[in-house]
Amino acid sequence: MTRQVAVQPAIPRHVAIVMDGNGRWAKSRRMPRMFGHKQGVDALVRTIDACAERGIEYLTVFAFSSENWKRPNEEVSSLMGLVLIAVSKYLAKLAGEGVRIRIVGDRAQVSEKLRQAWQDAEDSTRHNRRINLSVAFNYGGRWDIVQACRQAMAAGVAPEELDEKMLNSFMALSYAPDPDLFIRTGGELRISNFLLWQAAYSELVFTECLWPEFGTEELDAALAQYARRERRFGAVPAAAELVSSGH
Repeated sequence: MTRQVAVQPAIPRHVAIVMDGNGRWAKSRRMPRMFGHKQGVDALVRTIDACAERGIEYLTVFAFSSENWKRPNEEVSSLMGLVLIAVSKYLAKLAGEGVRIRIVGDRAQVSEKLRQAWQDAEDSTRHNRRINLSVAFNYGGRWDIVQACRQAMAAGVAPEELDEKMLNSFMALSYAPDPDLFIRTGGELRISNFLLWQAAYSELVFTECLWPEFGTEELDAALAQYARRERRFGAVPAAAELVSSGH
């Protein structure tokens, strides 16, 4: 039997990004960490536009992990305030440019004011179709799997009925295809509990670029890496390939 290898399009449908390096970027400039986070918001807005221009349908970014609550209280409080400011500053722009916004994560720990701002952002962009932006906030991959299992149990799904397709329907990103390309900035070589379920077969790209400096050049470099790869989705290389590659 001939082994089938998926042929991927040059442009991924779904890109996921761990936006890392804001604090280190600010520190290198002898500035407060929050200065880096503010610049990171600007980098996100640039990236949303660049992704939309290149025909990427879904962009998912890791804005605040469930582990980030361990940061100093002052920084966490400032980050929450920054989110409100960012929504106020950029919502009209993003809505006018056809961006649909969704927030994924556990909303229970954030303030009612922030929850309402998120709801307003989702409601005002609900009919946009140019690009789907998912912002993972107070999110963790393990949390996502647990909450999906709990939802399935609450819905009365029997154990024998629970398969991958069924469980996926309860995941936070059930409305989107799995990420084709997973980018992490900042030089760290790990996925840090982001999209553990969804990124099972994503192509991973790690860059030294700190997030506030991320722009079209870095995005295009990651897309170029993606375009050169052959996606196997777990397929085992044929014996002839192993011999020819020297393994």
